[in-house]
Amino acid sequence: MAYPAGPAPELPDRFAGRPLIRAKCQENCSACLDGCPVGALRRAGEGVELDIGRCLFCRACVATCPQAAIVFSRNYQLAAAQRSDLLVRATSPERAEALSATARKYFGRSLKLRQVSAGGCNACEADVNVLGTPAWDMGRFGIQFVASPRHADGLLITGPVTENMRLALEKTYAAIPTPRIVIACGACAVSGGPYIDHPETHNGAGTLLPVDLYIPGCPPHPLTILDGLLRLIGKPVPAAMSSAHLKPH
Repeated sequence: MAYPAGPAPELPDRFAGRPLIRAKCQENCSACLDGCPVGALRRAGEGVELDIGRCLFCRACVATCPQAAIVFSRNYQLAAAQRSDLLVRATSPERAEALSATARKYFGRSLKLRQVSAGGCNACEADVNVLGTPAWDMGRFGIQFVASPRHADGLLITGPVTENMRLALEKTYAAIPTPRIVIACGACAVSGGPYIDHPETHNGAGTLLPVDLYIPGCPPHPLTILDGLLRLIGKPVPAAMSSAHLKPH
C-alpha cells in the first residue's frame, strides 16, 4: 500500500475510532457511565471524559446515552506518548503527540522490537502480526520484530501482564540494551482492559515498566498501530481527516 505517501487503506464499516464528545450533556444523567463495562467514563464539568486507554470501543455508551453526547469517529490516530493524553474530553485535540525524543534520535532509521504477549487473548497479537505481511510491510520503514531481546531496541507488549508473565516480562526488558523503549499495545497492555484490578493481573505494562507509547484499542486496528509506531520515531505521517468530517458510528 502507498500509505503514508498515499491515502490510508480503507477501514471496515464497523471501525470505531477516536470518540467525539459534546461539551455539555444532561445534568444528573449517568446512563453512559452505568453502561460502560470497564468504567472508562466519568463526569468532567458539564460533560464527560472518556479514557480511551481503558475503552473497549464496544460503543455501549453510544447505545445508552439519551442525548447522543458521545459518537465514535473514523479517526484512527489514537496513539499517545503520555497516558494522560488518552483522556478525551470535548476540548481535547484530534491527535495526541506520540513522538519519543529517544526513539527519534536513536531509532529513527531502524527500530527492532521484541514482542511480548503478557497474557493477551491473541487479538492484539494478530493485528500486530498483520504489519509484517507484504501488503503492510512495515519493514520498509526499518521497523522489524526480532526473536531475541538482546537484538532489540525495545518492547511491544500486549496483554494485561498477568502475574505468571510478570517475571518473564521484567527479564526480557532487562535483557534489552539501553537506550530502550516500551510500547503498550491494546487496552489490556495500557490499563488492564476488562481485567483491570483483577488480582492476577498488573493493570498493564505501565505499572511495571516506563512506557514510551500507548496504543489503545481492543484490539487496535493495524493502521492505528502503524501510525503510532511511525509517529513514535518521527516519520512523517498525514493527519487523519478532521473528525468533524469523519462519519461517526
